[in-house]
Amino acid sequence: MLRIDHVVRVVKDLDEAGDRLLRDQGLVSFPGGTHPRWGTANRIAPLGRDYVELISVLDLATASGTTLGRMLRDLVAAGDAWFALCLADDDIDATCVRLGLEAVPGSRERPDGSVVRWRGAGIEDERRTPDLPFFLAWDVPAEMHPGAAAVHHPDGATGIAWVEVAGDPGAFAMWTGGADLPVRHVGAEPPGIIRVAIATPSGEVVL
Repeated sequence: MLRIDHVVRVVKDLDEAGDRLLRDQGLVSFPGGTHPRWGTANRIAPLGRDYVELISVLDLATASGTTLGRMLRDLVAAGDAWFALCLADDDIDATCVRLGLEAVPGSRERPDGSVVRWRGAGIEDERRTPDLPFFLAWDVPAEMHPGAAAVHHPDGATGIAWVEVAGDPGAFAMWTGGADLPVRHVGAEPPGIIRVAIATPSGEVVL
C-alpha cells in the first residue's frame, strides 16, 4: 500500500524558512538533523502520519559529489522550491521489482544523537521527473516517525490534504502502480509540485 509520507521543500536557510512557515501558514517546525551522506540538513513540521520537510544544503562540497545533493543545489539556486513528494511504501521490495529500482539504506542523525533509518527508492533515479514521487520504508518504531512528534500548530493542522502537481497523470499512475492518492494534476510544464494543502479544523491551508 502506498500513502503520502511527506513533501520536501528545498530552502536556502532552514531557520528563516521555518520562521516563514510558522508566520505565514501556522506550522511549527523543529530541527530534524543532518544527512552526512548528502551534505544536507532538515527541519520537520510533523502532522501525525505525514509531515512537511524543509531541506537545505549545508556542505556544498559533499552535496556536489552526490546526485541528490546536486539536484538540491541546482534547484535552490533560483530560490526556495518544492523538490519532491515521498510515498510511504508497505512493500518497497515489490515496487523496486516493478520499476527496476534499488532500495537504498538511508539515515539521519537527530539533534539528540538518535538515528532514524529507512530504505528509499527512486529519489536519485534518472527516470524520476520532478512530478513523480520517490518511495520510503521506515526502519524505526512508529513513535520515531518524523510526523509523530508532539507539537501544537497554531492553526491545528492535522495532515496533508492533497498535493497538486504539474505533469503527466498517465506516467504518474504507471510509476505508482495506479495507487489511489490525493494528488491533483494540472498542466504539464514544467513538471513538479505546485501546491500542497494542509488540513486544519477551520479549512485547508495551502502552501
